[in-house]
Amino acid sequence: MLDLKTALIVGAGDGLSASLARLFTATGMKVGLAARNIAKLKSLGDEIGAQLFECDASDRDRVQQLFAQVDERSGSPDVVVYNPSYRTRGPLVDLEPEAVAKALMVTAYGGFLVSQQAVKRMLARGQGAILFTGASASVKGYPQSAPFAMGKFALRGLVQSMARELAPKNIHVAHFVIDGAILPPGQQQPADNPDCFLDPDEIAQTYLHVLRQHRSTWTWEVELRPWVERF
Repeated sequence: MLDLKTALIVGAGDGLSASLARLFTATGMKVGLAARNIAKLKSLGDEIGAQLFECDASDRDRVQQLFAQVDERSGSPDVVVYNPSYRTRGPLVDLEPEAVAKALMVTAYGGFLVSQQAVKRMLARGQGAILFTGASASVKGYPQSAPFAMGKFALRGLVQSMARELAPKNIHVAHFVIDGAILPPGQQQPADNPDCFLDPDEIAQTYLHVLRQHRSTWTWEVELRPWVERF
């Protein structure tokens, strides 16, 4: 099992990222949270004692600055979670090319930029783990949602390639297909449709389980869905 003491969550918010941050902290890891808007993270940061970093994951220079700041303030992360995404929806002929480009930059290109910086540091230490949050759109495109599918398909391809390249170097790379809607913060499961949302705390437990796998049985992809979700 990898020796994991520090974690960086990129694209952090008050949903799944918050559940991951709390769980990682509870296991003894020091956690850093990165987002374009860190004001929204102040409460969570205060709660768990996390370092906060402002970063646009789709900007090469900002990502380099992020990792330089993390190195200086808390040390290079043993675990990196990539969680950002950007959606633009509509009929194909009505999509704005600029919005489509942004979706690809945030969802896929940002994943490359962040993982490249992380891998450089993990190779030097001889270990590490990088986890990517996918979606139903990682494996199936939906009508009027082409940009999201394009970005998530690309991210999944990146992870497949990274996992094959880096596993022999003791770096665990994994992708999580979240096939369904995650329960929004502050809401309860509907009484007439129990468990129709994925519980973010339970998703976080699966991420932790993958992190704790022995390298003789590493998983590169996990698919998670409510029991009521259609395949």
